[in-house]
Amino acid sequence: MRTSLSDLLATGRVLLADGATGTNYFAAGLTAGEPPEFWIVDHPERVQALHQQFVDAGADIILTNTFGCNPHRLKLHKAQDRTFELAKRAAELAREVADASPRPVVVAGSVGPTGELFQPLGALTHDAAVASFAEEIRGLKAGGADVAWIETMSAAEEVHAAATAAIQEGMPYVVTCSFDTAGRTMMGLLPANFDALFTDEPQAPLAVGANCGVGASDILVTLLEMGTTSQRALVSKGNCGVPQFHGTEIVYSGTPDLMGKYAALAVDAGARIVGGCCGTTPEHLASMRAAIDAHPTAGDKPTIDMIVSAIGPLTNSAPSEVVTDRQTRRQRG
Repeated sequence: MRTSLSDLLATGRVLLADGATGTNYFAAGLTAGEPPEFWIVDHPERVQALHQQFVDAGADIILTNTFGCNPHRLKLHKAQDRTFELAKRAAELAREVADASPRPVVVAGSVGPTGELFQPLGALTHDAAVASFAEEIRGLKAGGADVAWIETMSAAEEVHAAATAAIQEGMPYVVTCSFDTAGRTMMGLLPANFDALFTDEPQAPLAVGANCGVGASDILVTLLEMGTTSQRALVSKGNCGVPQFHGTEIVYSGTPDLMGKYAALAVDAGARIVGGCCGTTPEHLASMRAAIDAHPTAGDKPTIDMIVSAIGPLTNSAPSEVVTDRQTRRQRG
């Protein structure tokens, strides 16, 4: 059943986004070094099977298998000329699953970072980045995506370039960053400053928030920080616990029960869209669906102590604590 993200947000419900793509593909046979985007044509049945499992688990939003489907990322596999083709087909596969659902499901076109540094740190220019993102978003739109889901960003320049491309292509958009470096993004953005990036955009995002990062506890603290300044719908799409190495294999510590607790706390922290990132399986997502359904409206905002008690210790310091610590060091000289 087709709908739009703005229509679903207008219902006032807390929406459930889907879980992980890459880690679930590895469980289904993806090998190291194999780009997940090639499965769009090589194993479309596996791509659709994961979409279907997430819808069956209760997802209101499913993300296309296009995180690395921009020319800069595909160039690593000599497939930069396939950007539009792969993006379009990925959206079509997700669209078929969403349209077959008896309830409204939004198809969000996943748009990940280019993996390049912007000038002057690197060679990437604003215009080149916009062109790269626009090619991908054109394909997603042609394939039936409802919204451009710009995710795992870390640089303000890349956020602006991706947003510009979405606006240029006539697509509503969502933006999430990964606040995984001492409570900031890798390029230094703080959660409380994130919303200000869109002040001068001719079209505002439908929602902003955080995804990935280092664990469920940390992203909840990020969400609290973001909520102090943002008036937009907030997104929390956190990893399934904390990644741990078991030999050469990365295993995520989150259980379905833990992710259910995370989902309820995310609602209390102000999230309008809650989902899972790396390590989140359909089983985890079903637990999150049950938790949201049992806790449909926000209660009192959780404290950091409450988050740590329910979910586990923080990997990073809370952003405000980081700022305070830096100010203290500067004062001490």
